[in-house]
Amino acid sequence: MRVAIDAMGGDHAPEEIVLGAIDAVREYNCEVVLVGDEHKIKQVLEKHNAIGNDKIFVHHASEVIEMNEHPAAALRKKKDASVVVATRLVKENNCQAVISAGSTGAAVAAALFGLGRIKGIERPTIATPIPNLTGTTVLLDSGANVDSKPRHLVQGAIMGSLYSQHVLGVSNPRIGLLNIGEEDTKGNEQALATYPLLQKLHTVHFIGNVEGRDIPKGTVDVVICDGFVGNVVLKFGEGLSSAIMQLIKEAIYSSGLLAKLASLLVLPALKGLKKKMDYAEYGGAPLLGVEGGCIICHGSSKARAIKNAIRVASEFTEKKVVEHIRENIAEEGISENESD
Repeated sequence: MRVAIDAMGGDHAPEEIVLGAIDAVREYNCEVVLVGDEHKIKQVLEKHNAIGNDKIFVHHASEVIEMNEHPAAALRKKKDASVVVATRLVKENNCQAVISAGSTGAAVAAALFGLGRIKGIERPTIATPIPNLTGTTVLLDSGANVDSKPRHLVQGAIMGSLYSQHVLGVSNPRIGLLNIGEEDTKGNEQALATYPLLQKLHTVHFIGNVEGRDIPKGTVDVVICDGFVGNVVLKFGEGLSSAIMQLIKEAIYSSGLLAKLASLLVLPALKGLKKKMDYAEYGGAPLLGVEGGCIICHGSSKARAIKNAIRVASEFTEKKVVEHIRENIAEEGISENESD
């Protein structure tokens, strides 16, 4: 297993990106190709005594796409950008997957133009795992497409179901359409048109409309929505979990001595809760629908998140998710001619 990593993408690049790669090579026995400024990458490798590691390779790229650049324009202008070069390594079969914590738009565009779409998929979608009371709910789309048509949501449902089944180990994933109510008469035009299309699917266990509260409750394994709504849900959840942990700390510190002593007894449980809610534990979110593995990480990812993203990339490849999507899309016969 060899993974191409955009070493220059993210708030903490290249230091934390390279550190994550070093940890992953040690723990998962895989190979990584660090793409970006060769001099800066080797400085970090040397600093951490990894310059001679025979499982870590460096591939020079002279340019970086910044977070504030328009993705499509930047891709046309910067042919030697680290995310573009890393994606090209997958296209040329030198690597099995690409990972980036840089601009999400640039990573999606690089995958679309560099790897191409799976036949039958019009809009690749980002599938983000969210912890719930019983396990994990996959939310998609979480930011790749802000304006989706019903058929795009249907294609996302098929891909999300397959990812949940083959990577997360859910035998018969429950698929829900995110809506403002459970009744099939609720929702906007997009939701009302998508509902009957999801009912017609043969390979997906569609349970109907679900509401936002169903995501943390774990009553559904995969939630379908467009990227605008999905990204709002995702960012709200991140902010809420962080605020809850902060409120717990403040409540303990502002209490009396007895409460502080009692908090020592629940400290292990609180640490476990924090770990479960930490996005770094999940590594990154796969871009489903392109011809190859593409894992998109949080912009503020540090070494632990990158290490876990490499694990996700390995699982994605080993479980042959792309192949399963090809087969199921063909079986369902979803195409541009489907009703909108």
